[in-house]
Amino acid sequence: MRRILSCLSAATLTLAGLTLVSGPASAAPTSRQQVYADAAAEFGVPESVLLGVSYLESRWDRNAGKPSTSGGFGPMHLTDAANVRAVSHHDSGTEDPRGDDSRPLTVRAATPAAPLAASLQTIDAAAALTGAPKEALRTDATANIRGGAALLGSYQKALGAPTGAGSDPAAWYGAVARYSGADTTDAATAFADEVYATIESGAARTTDDGQAVRLEGRSVAPQRAQANRLGLRAAPRADGVECPVTVSCEWIPAPYEAFGDGDYGNHDLSDRPARQKIEYIIIHDTEGSYATTLNLVQDPTYVSWHYTLRSVDGHIAQHVKTKDVAWHAGNWDVNARSVGLEHEGFAADGAWYTEALYRSSAKLVRYLAHRFGIPLNRQHVLGHDNVPGTTAATVRGMHWDPGPYWDWSHYFDLLGAPFWSTGTALTGLVQIDPSYVDNQPAFTGCVTAGVPCAPHGSSSVVLHTAPSFDAPLVTDLGLHPDGAPSTMHISDHGARASAGQTYALAGRSGDWTAIWYLGQKGWFHNPRSAPTANWQIGLVAVPKKDKATIPVYGRAYPEAEAYPAGVPVQAISPLQYTLSAGQRYAVGAVLPGQYYRATTFAGTSPGDWTVIQGDKTYVEIQFGHRVAFVDKADVDLRLSIGS
Repeated sequence: MRRILSCLSAATLTLAGLTLVSGPASAAPTSRQQVYADAAAEFGVPESVLLGVSYLESRWDRNAGKPSTSGGFGPMHLTDAANVRAVSHHDSGTEDPRGDDSRPLTVRAATPAAPLAASLQTIDAAAALTGAPKEALRTDATANIRGGAALLGSYQKALGAPTGAGSDPAAWYGAVARYSGADTTDAATAFADEVYATIESGAARTTDDGQAVRLEGRSVAPQRAQANRLGLRAAPRADGVECPVTVSCEWIPAPYEAFGDGDYGNHDLSDRPARQKIEYIIIHDTEGSYATTLNLVQDPTYVSWHYTLRSVDGHIAQHVKTKDVAWHAGNWDVNARSVGLEHEGFAADGAWYTEALYRSSAKLVRYLAHRFGIPLNRQHVLGHDNVPGTTAATVRGMHWDPGPYWDWSHYFDLLGAPFWSTGTALTGLVQIDPSYVDNQPAFTGCVTAGVPCAPHGSSSVVLHTAPSFDAPLVTDLGLHPDGAPSTMHISDHGARASAGQTYALAGRSGDWTAIWYLGQKGWFHNPRSAPTANWQIGLVAVPKKDKATIPVYGRAYPEAEAYPAGVPVQAISPLQYTLSAGQRYAVGAVLPGQYYRATTFAGTSPGDWTVIQGDKTYVEIQFGHRVAFVDKADVDLRLSIGS
């Protein structure tokens, strides 16, 4: 029911009786709605414009005074560049981004960090305009909203356009476009168009700190020509760039270059989907600034991904054609079947993703999914943290972004594929779906190992070995080869299930539900009064009757007999987990066993630039936090109900 209500229109939510909640205790408590109204009146901004901009930045959330992934604070996303780190997640851990045993890749030293854009320092201007100290602008919602309103008012005055809370919202298009922080006209207008679409449709929600806010929808015909007066760089849309027309997108190519000793980078040529079907879209975060990420992907000695998305305004840069194979997921089989999206952001420190980023990403993923026939579900739209290790030896070094703070439920709402219930408690499958704001697991190590992370909404539920908060967490032998229980450290996802992931039901006890997970039962708190999951019906994979256990794999490679002469056989190497009789796992896809051979720059090695396919077929299953593959010959596929 929670997810159904979340998908209703803003008008319906308003009629449902959202009650305003007072802000921080004071002599005269003020609702957040009133704070917006007061700030709009004080700085001469139409309230609908102020609310629309704030919604696209933060969905009106305070985010506990923590910075966004582009260093923005509070409901108005006032930016402070000192809070943006300049590293890359591809520089950490032992994961080989290419993930191919036939041509292992060592990531070379990263390109020096790029300077940050001036748009990432709006907090200074807000402080000068309002007289509020920067610390208050970061942490106090009222000061922050005043700061955002002051900025909008100053931008409008600079344009010589009409001001005043009662002025026509349509005449504020240029100021809204400038507020985006974008450096190109198309990026600024894409942001402004989203703001005005929100003003048109309206919105209503309760924020992360309990404040009910609404924006009544109204018809507005924005004066788009104002954006031409901002003096921003024109970035013509390159022919062939693969993005929907409703987003700002440019072509910044990753180099395909040879650089001696038979080595080359930073991706491989192919001809997908004619050569090989694209099955997956992989969601990453950058663990660094947008500018630094662009520097890295343009280095031929580094690695690659198909797209980078900027946090401050949702702008997209494409680097690798979708027909070609980028080196991003740490698993060559997944790389060969996927498109990789890097989102400016951080998985561990509680930084939040802007609404502009979520919306732009959702538009891109919808476009790619439609173009390549990719189902919009969590079996095909994967986080990097859901990609399996290639062999038992690589599992522990695999990356874990975008982490437990990525809001999968909201993301799939934007994709137009919300997490509906399709079954009952008797239909055999469980889809994880906690309330993001209310679900705040006690993770540790976001900043310092062992130290609790600041409270933060999360998509992940935690799995115990028994229906009790006191029971140990389940064990992931890939991450804890000594058999020790998983931990609450932020990067240890060995006992987590994430929103939208679907698992086979393994038991129920009071307010607790068990799922089959990594060969064991994982119990999570799922009270009827505040459910953290919904019920599904679908296919499950179960071992054939004559098999006590079956192997589980991290890649779906063909049998040895399929390889032509001169092409080394890629081992079908099982992972360290066991799938035993009596267990069952939700089915994601049925895939042909394939290996895309690409080991030389010119495609001159035997078999290069060909897809090797035999008779073996695999079944993708939701095995743990990561997906895995089983040989279809080892399992029966059954309807989840009664199986």
